[in-house]
Amino acid sequence: MSTWVAVGSVYEIERGTARVVQAGQKRIALCNVDGECYAIDDVCTHDGGPLGEGTLVGDRIECPRHGALFDVKTGRAVTLPAIEPVESYPVRVVDGTVEVEIE
Repeated sequence: MSTWVAVGSVYEIERGTARVVQAGQKRIALCNVDGECYAIDDVCTHDGGPLGEGTLVGDRIECPRHGALFDVKTGRAVTLPAIEPVESYPVRVVDGTVEVEIE
């Protein structure tokens, strides 16, 4: 059964940045792309790097270890060395609070 978990205020994450948050037992990279928030796993599928510490460029985040790019809207691996996607999660904002839906 999935549940919505509050992970912070919409005002705590600036446009064009990513931030690591905890949603239940999951570490999530919460990314603000032009005012819209997206959530993906904080673990690169190539070598386990911390995606939330990477650079967000448009709707893609770069793993700080080896430069793999992921689409933060879908979790799709965009460039090598990663080939597997990361999990993405639905996000909503309720009264200024960002919530992520997790299982």
